[in-house]
Amino acid sequence: MNASINDIERLIQLLAKLPGLGPRSARRAALYLIKRRESIMDPLAKALDAAASSIQTCSTCGNVDTVDPCSICTDPKRPDDTLCVVEDVADLWALERTTLIKGRYHVLGGTLSVLDGIGPEDLNIPKLISRVKENNVTEVILATNATVDGQTTAHYIADRLKDTGTRVSGLAHGVPVGGELDYLDEGTLSAAFKARRTVGE
Repeated sequence: MNASINDIERLIQLLAKLPGLGPRSARRAALYLIKRRESIMDPLAKALDAAASSIQTCSTCGNVDTVDPCSICTDPKRPDDTLCVVEDVADLWALERTTLIKGRYHVLGGTLSVLDGIGPEDLNIPKLISRVKENNVTEVILATNATVDGQTTAHYIADRLKDTGTRVSGLAHGVPVGGELDYLDEGTLSAAFKARRTVGE
């Protein structure tokens, strides 16, 4: 049975909510899917359904995966003494593409924001502090975005970890002010990671 106009419009409206897609590009994407129903649309629908039922948030680091703890947290080849802190899962994935992070991750779930009323308890900061203390972490890499809120969050975490004896470093050269990790290429991220510096100096 063919999809009704209402179903097609609903598809377009949902596609338009995706990052980078406006109403016009959503219509083009919808038409593309409709024309390639068997080769793309049907497999995509099945993949979305499977993902919706199997994907879960890692209770350890905040990553998303089909298992909990996630595959990164359970990877025996990764050392426990280095923890890379990111704002969002997209940032974690961006750093993973560089293959530079050999340790573990911790997803904050956002940044501190006075204007939005987001405080430390609204993020995964308390859990981060506990992980650092319980797992004898020797270095915490604060890979927050180079925005005002991102840097405010990094300085807050660095202050909270000051008495733990853990080295706290942050990304340096390569990340432009106002830039977000998910939009940076691997080369820029690599340069920023290699030139990380101790926060608070």
